Amino acid sequence: MYLEIVSPEATFFSSEVESVIVPGVDGEFQMLENHAPIVSLLAAGTVKIRVHTNSHLDYDKLHPEVEPHMVDTKVLLINIKSGTLEMKDNKAIILAD
Repeated sequence: MYLEIVSPEATFFSSEVESVIVPGVDGEFQMLENHAPIVSLLAAGTVKIRVHTNSHLDYDKLHPEVEPHMVDTKVLLINIKSGTLEMKDNKAIILAD
């Protein structure tokens, strides 16, 4: 599935991923490939991105808001204040604040 995380100021992340866990307003939830279409509001919290492999990622070129997980090198973390998520046709877009 393809994930894009954007704000009015910048694109934080844009790549193929294995899964993403987001802080929904009613609790955290995960999306995998072929997830049903969804639109959801997001609360303050951490977006957790699991990539298939980290060999295609250049950690020096990642946006400063994106941090590698300290233990699992295939997980990236982005803190958000709020946002909106749309998932459709294996493409997830997060509009984050």
